Amino acid sequence: MAVGHIPFRMEERSPEEVAARAKETWARWEARRSVRFFRDTPISSEVIDALIATAGTAPSGANKQPWTFCAVSDPGLKRRIREAAEEEEKAFYAGRAPDSWLEDLAPIGTDWEKPFLETAPWLIVVFKHVQDVRPDGEVRKNYYVSESVGIACGMLIAAIHEAGLATLTHTPSPMNFLQDLLNRPSHEKPYLLLPVGYAALDATVPNISRKPLDGIRVTYPPKD
Repeated sequence: MAVGHIPFRMEERSPEEVAARAKETWARWEARRSVRFFRDTPISSEVIDALIATAGTAPSGANKQPWTFCAVSDPGLKRRIREAAEEEEKAFYAGRAPDSWLEDLAPIGTDWEKPFLETAPWLIVVFKHVQDVRPDGEVRKNYYVSESVGIACGMLIAAIHEAGLATLTHTPSPMNFLQDLLNRPSHEKPYLLLPVGYAALDATVPNISRKPLDGIRVTYPPKD
């Protein structure tokens, strides 16, 4: 069925404004870090809804929007998620992970304990839809699911940072326990877990650096 089009409207900016805003965005984002230490200061559900709504504006294959964002603030459920995640993390650090992986993680200083899963006021658990199951039960194919959900998660992280909050991309492996604890249908698979809140006043982050621009950008034609 053909889909009609509507006019696209976007505020036009001068080249100077575009350059200034691009540099301002980079300056703000240079301060973004993955945070593992949170305050339990409450965050309203309206804030979380706005963050998730922003993520929901992401592009997706054939506009299938193959994602569900589960927002968890219940202390008991957060505790159960932490307990299940730590069980998987213990197995990971005790032998499931190869030595090379543990060596790469060593400078970051992580271990199996994940107290932030309880301390942060909210957890957002992202599920990807491996199939499109419609309300009438019809099953249809989704396209570029991981790519689409990955973009949405990037936009969610951006929205969290722009709001002045902190987060961390947490991926306990395997994550099937999240599907069970959150009672999600079989066509939804856990993709990412993000604690969301204010960083602890004494929070620290690893003293690591990012690749320089010349290490990640190639320009055509090459610059002199």
